[in-house]
Amino acid sequence: MSKADAQGSDGHGVFRLPQYVKRIQAGGMNTKPDMRILQDKPATAVLDGDNAMGHLVMTRAANIAIEKARSCGIGWVGACNSNHAGPASLYASMPLAQDMIGLYIAIGSANHLPPWGGISMLLSTNPIAIAVPSLQHPPIVLDMATTNAAYGKVKMKAQRNEQMPEGWMIDRQGKPLTDPKRASEGFLLPVGGPKGYGLALMFGLLAGTLNGAAFGKDVIDFNKDFKTTTNTGHLIVALNIAAFMDVQSFKQKVDDIWTEMKSSPTLPGFDEVRLPGERSARIYEDRMANGYTLPQELRRALDDLADQVHVERL
Repeated sequence: MSKADAQGSDGHGVFRLPQYVKRIQAGGMNTKPDMRILQDKPATAVLDGDNAMGHLVMTRAANIAIEKARSCGIGWVGACNSNHAGPASLYASMPLAQDMIGLYIAIGSANHLPPWGGISMLLSTNPIAIAVPSLQHPPIVLDMATTNAAYGKVKMKAQRNEQMPEGWMIDRQGKPLTDPKRASEGFLLPVGGPKGYGLALMFGLLAGTLNGAAFGKDVIDFNKDFKTTTNTGHLIVALNIAAFMDVQSFKQKVDDIWTEMKSSPTLPGFDEVRLPGERSARIYEDRMANGYTLPQELRRALDDLADQVHVERL
């Protein structure tokens, strides 16, 4: 959660702590899990998280994937019986330190998206993250939901009493929905219309169905139900660059591509071309040097939580 806040993923940082605590208090999350591997092959595995916090499950899964990629060139690890794990980029970035490319896909922890043309909530934001190392520049890190906005951003808008921009959500009559406190009356919009719906569906099959995790109507809304096991599914892939080409040569080529992208002339209204992950890298550098001031509304929520669980306020 601290790393999420440091890199600017505020909707997945300490903002989520009250919700996690509610699940722990209600018995909906296992604080003493016995994680075990259900399927184990040279390059693949399925990890049973035993209903642990998703952060713990996916850290374990990423480490397993990295070890498999050392010997096989690729490590693909699916996870079931997990929980919400924060921003996708955290886990896609873990293989970077080992000169590997990381790819992460997850089932969102609540359905806020219908199939294209429908109104039944059967899909979630189902995010993907891909992290690619470079030589001199920050890694290129794509982290995106398959919806125009992650639901965490909707919840943050509600906490701050701010309106959502048009394009995030629509109501069941297809009209724009901009009041985040009325989010239950509508649903999120997929990126690229039917293309985003297709991605959400296929990612769900890979991260959920393939691992024996919940998908479709079986997904538990962890925003409303704090007791029921969510059986959240994820997958993490580590690609060993050395299995494809010389590592330094690859990183240099990524640097060259970085420079090409940055050197493009810009459209009116744009100051620069940015690569995926560049904004987060800048935020991380600034917040690690200068700190991060919690929004007033979040500070109050954390103070209330501290009082409830009888710990000292920040």
